[in-house]
Amino acid sequence: MIGAIADDLTGATDIAAAFRSAGLRVGLYFDGIDADADVAGLDAAVVGLKTRTVPAADAVAQSSRAARALRAHGCGQIYFKFCSTFDSSPAGNIGPVSDALADDLSAGPVVFAPTTPVQRRTVYQGHLFVGDMLLSNSPMRDHPLTPMTDPDLRRVLQAQTARRVGSIPLQTVREGGSAVAAELARLDALGIDDVIVDAVDDRDLDAIAAAVRTSPLVTGAAGLACALGRAHASAATRADDDLDTDARLSTARTVAALAGSCSARTREQVARWRESRPAFWLDPVATPDSAALADGALAWFDAVPDGGALIYSTTDPETLHRAQAALGTARAAQIVETALGLVAVGLVRRGVDRLIVAGGETSGEVVRALGIGQGRVGAEAAPGVPWIFTDAPAPLAVLLKSGNYGDADLLVRAAQVQP
Repeated sequence: MIGAIADDLTGATDIAAAFRSAGLRVGLYFDGIDADADVAGLDAAVVGLKTRTVPAADAVAQSSRAARALRAHGCGQIYFKFCSTFDSSPAGNIGPVSDALADDLSAGPVVFAPTTPVQRRTVYQGHLFVGDMLLSNSPMRDHPLTPMTDPDLRRVLQAQTARRVGSIPLQTVREGGSAVAAELARLDALGIDDVIVDAVDDRDLDAIAAAVRTSPLVTGAAGLACALGRAHASAATRADDDLDTDARLSTARTVAALAGSCSARTREQVARWRESRPAFWLDPVATPDSAALADGALAWFDAVPDGGALIYSTTDPETLHRAQAALGTARAAQIVETALGLVAVGLVRRGVDRLIVAGGETSGEVVRALGIGQGRVGAEAAPGVPWIFTDAPAPLAVLLKSGNYGDADLLVRAAQVQP
């Protein structure tokens, strides 16, 4: 069994969808996995944490604890999942977490592969591309918490670790899994501990997966996870076909959406929603109090005739920077994320049973506020964005969307209730 640890909750749903698409049976657990969790019959157990932007020491402690629990449940391989845009800062947390896991598992060298072709994230000559742009030229350069201004992942990772960082070029990857394995062994002999591996398509990822299929620790995004799932899959291994996503959605008819991400794609999705559906914007500068913000939003929701409403803090970079200047970056984020968590609780109490959430940090806060411990992974509404069905604390269909994921119509489409 593969045990996966994701550094945010939308990353967890992303990798869970990747494993499921490869034919594995997947369990998804939020904020850790208990000793008495039922993992019988699973091929992959995915733990979603909220550690991407917490202090590095906290991220290390939570991730190491999750890895120990997964190993205790019988996971022979640990997969540390980070974002396909390598979201991090010079202080971490990708480097510190992978260092700690490598030490705990006596693993090395450790592969780092954020390539996810379906999301147009690729790595060439150690540099990360978003579509046809270098990472540093993409909208990620303006991320409020982890602005990515250097596309050279070797430099980015080396700033976060005392371990030696190397790379494997695309030419070697194209020679197949045995060539990748041989190069990893050569780099290990040279004292290289962490290895950025080029990949631009699924064939490249399959070669990497073949080389690391038995490695105790692998790190990457959903693309390599899917390839690793294919490498592990067998004729007897199938996804949970008894979970009928359409049937479950047909009973979840009271809809609301929450958006906290300020990514370019989420801004586009919010704009598309506002063309035809009601929406309420949370302004932390005008109301710098989470409870008051939530109360105002819920009072507005109560007056919306037919529900199906969006409550959002998403805004353009200029407005976001003004809020951060007025309140401080951390406080501005804390006010709106806490408010969105309170709103989620209020919405569920009002009978909402289909909840759409945009943004990794927002998803983490919503899951925490609602007390959701685990769920079953359904079909994808968009690549890397599966429906999650939970029965506690209330029956709920949840869509947790990373900020940059999905087409412009995703939120509107996910909210549509069939007659």
